[in-house]
Amino acid sequence: MQVQLLPRLIEIKLKMIRKIKRFPKFLKEVKEELKKVNWSTRQELVGAAVIVIVVAALLTTYIALIDLGFSKLVQIFLK
Repeated sequence: MQVQLLPRLIEIKLKMIRKIKRFPKFLKEVKEELKKVNWSTRQELVGAAVIVIVVAALLTTYIALIDLGFSKLVQIFLK
């Protein structure tokens, strides 16, 4: 059993070494791709963040009011 295990371990180790050797190339390619990205301006990001916060606040208020209404209805029916 040990005899069969050794070639498999060597094969796994060689695969890991190949992957490690390819990693710097991968990072270089990632860097090149990130240069092609169309990044949003600060003003666009702030505008989008404000919209998200406002919509979240409105939805929270709406759900809270619906919940309050249902809880009042349940209290009325349980009396």
